[in-house]
Parts: sequence; structure tokens; C-alpha cells
Amino acid sequence: MKKLKIVTIGGGSSYTPELLEGFIKRYHELPITELWLVDIEEGKEKLEIVGSLAKRMVEKSGLPIQIYTTLDRREALKNADFVTTQLRVGLLEARIKDERIPLSHGYIGQETNGAGGLFKGLRTIPVILDIDKDMSQLCPDAWLINFANPSGMVTEALLKYGLNKKIVGLCNVPIGMEMGIAKGLAVDSSRIHIDFAGLNHMVFGLKVFLDGDNITKEVIEKIGSGEINIFVKNVKDIAWSKEFIEGLGVIPCPYHRYYFQKEKMLEVELEEYSKGETRGEVVKRLEADLFDLYKDPHLNVKPPQLEERGGAYYSDAACRLISSIYNGKGDIQPVNVRNNGAISSLPSDAAVEVSCMITKDGPVPLTMGELPNAVNGLVQEIKAFERAAVDAAVTGDYSKALVAMTINPLIQSEKMARILLDELLEAHKEYLPQFNLK
Repeated sequence: MKKLKIVTIGGGSSYTPELLEGFIKRYHELPITELWLVDIEEGKEKLEIVGSLAKRMVEKSGLPIQIYTTLDRREALKNADFVTTQLRVGLLEARIKDERIPLSHGYIGQETNGAGGLFKGLRTIPVILDIDKDMSQLCPDAWLINFANPSGMVTEALLKYGLNKKIVGLCNVPIGMEMGIAKGLAVDSSRIHIDFAGLNHMVFGLKVFLDGDNITKEVIEKIGSGEINIFVKNVKDIAWSKEFIEGLGVIPCPYHRYYFQKEKMLEVELEEYSKGETRGEVVKRLEADLFDLYKDPHLNVKPPQLEERGGAYYSDAACRLISSIYNGKGDIQPVNVRNNGAISSLPSDAAVEVSCMITKDGPVPLTMGELPNAVNGLVQEIKAFERAAVDAAVTGDYSKALVAMTINPLIQSEKMARILLDELLEAHKEYLPQFNLK
């Protein structure tokens, strides 16, 4: 088998041990020779800590994987086969601002939804496009697997403005939905298959199958009764009513609570805000504890405390995808790709999150048809917002950013959009050079 070089940009992330664990488990089918962990100067200390833990994990495994750490992205990218991106522009301090500033005005503050999601996109997209440009020069045949949020918006930007064609966006939410349903049914997750369609953090399970049998109605009933619970660590777990979930007729992801249970989610977030416990602030404390653990020279496995970080099943999603492309498995996985008619009610050139067959030539989206009427309008609204946000991120055009902010379903007020836009532009100006802020 061909030896493989994988580069992880944002390698100093607390998630990296999870990713490495996934690679170690799959070495028999994914023979990685080199894993390069790349970060920036501000993340140098974390990179060194994570790099040392990664080397101990590899040593324990006995596998011939060489770990490299560097702040030189271009050095790392030379002749790479796969590049994964898990970066956070502005680090956790930027996330906290994305959450607290909207909440100070009585609007939901979240890292991928609403005003905060817009600004994470504005900061992240130019950086990812720079990585894409470097890849076109240094590893033009490599696949870019993006896990950086907002993943759908980033994928949209790469499809429209990127130079490479080998682009896939990834999220752990669909796998979490599969796992939650499997747990509620007391079956192994390998027996569950879900037809996914929608957008990143806006994806729906259209149909659920157990051993090939359609059990969608049963699953929806069990979600309504509380027997099946689908949640992620970073979204407050609020139950769906029986009437609503059965009327909806499809399975929402946890992030739909920001839209379908907006008042309750805002109430919860405002309470957390008042206590200094927004998710970003909680994660900052969790990460400090994690990195204290990672420093232990005797630690040579992924610590179980990492599960509290919110990235459950990340390695399963990322490593499974890379292995399936490398081996041309032809299995079905939900990823972010160009629509190409898979969802007929969305533009063909738009980025969507949909079930795909994974081939050596990449994901091939499966035809899902038109989204159900009950959810179609919201998905189209979010797609319009994402496309406006991408154009604003690339051009640095204030007017485009104002429109993106205003049409977001969690804002929908030009007056408030302008207030939020101006405050967040000022707060993040260090990371928004395209807007020429003084």
C-alpha cells in the first residue's frame, strides 16, 4: 500500500489526540507514514504539548508513524495526500466575543448560528482560502477535509472561490444523530442508516433504517416520547414536544433548537451569560484542564475527559472519510459537498450536507429530492444567508455583511443587524483585514 502523508492545520487543538487515536485504530487500512501538526505562533505552546502527547501515543502503538510539528504551513504541505483543517481564527477569545456581544443585546450568541456564526465565517474563510491556494501549489492532488466551523459556509466559499476541486466539509453532528438513535433503540450503530439532507448544523434525517427496514415513524415517536434523545455537548438539551416532532415528520439535528425553540434557547443562554458561563467560557476552562492533562509525560492515550469538549465522534467522522476515499470503499457517509441536484430545492452549485457514496474520486451525493415543505423554507433562508456571508468574507464589503446579518433568521432586523455588525467588526478587527478597519 502507498505510504501516506497527512497534514493537520490547527494541530495544537485539543481535538488532535482524538484524531490521532482514529488514525492509529485504522492503520491497517490507512498506512500513515507522516502526520504533520501545524499551528501559528500564538498556538506554539499548545502545539508542543499536543505534539509530545501524539508522539507518546504513537510510541505506545508501536506503529511507524512519524509526528512532525511546525509553524511553517508551506513546509508541511509539500506533497501531502490529505490536509485536515480544524483551526479557530482568534482562538477561544474570539468565540467568547461571538457569544457575549449578541447576548448583550438580547440575541442568541453562538459560534455557528446567528451573528456569532457570521463572524466566525468572516474570520475563517479568508484563512481557509489561503490554505487552499498553498495546496494548489504544494500538493495539488491532495484532498482538503475541512472540520473548521462554520463548516458548511467554509465549504461554500471553497466551492465558489477556491482553486482545488478535492474539497469536503465535515461535521460530527450526523454521526452523533446515528449514535443517539442507536442508543435509544439499544442496537449497534452499524445497523442504523439515515438518509441525511440539508446544510451543516441544519441537517435533517429524512428516513431511518434498521437492518434495511424503514423505522422512521417509530424513531420519530420515540423522540417525541423522550425514549430517544439526540444531543451534543455544546447545545442545551431541550426536549421536543410530541406534537411538533410528529408534525415535522423528519428528524432535526440538535442545532435546530436555535430556530424552533428560539425563546427557550435564548433564555438559557442569557442565564449562562449572566454567570460568565457561555459555552466559549466553559470550553476555555475545559481546555485549560485538558492541556494540564496532556502535559503529563506518562499520558500516552486520549484522556476520557476530552469527551466533555463537544467533539464526540470527530475521529470517527474524519478518519472514516479519509479511509473511505483512500480505499474507494463506496460506503455511505454524510458530508458537505456541491449539491449537484441531490436536493432539488437548493441551487445545484450550493454546498449541502447530504448522504454521499464515498469513492476514490471523492463523495458522490445521493439524490434526496425536494426537502419536506415544513423545513424547506428555513433551509433556503440559511443557504441565502451563507452565500451572502461568503461574498462578504471574500470582498470585505460592509454592505454585503449587513445584508447577511439582516437576513439571518436569528436577527431579521436591519437596525439590530447594523448594531451587532458594527460592534463585532470592532471587536474582531485584528482578524478582519479585508474590511480595512482602522
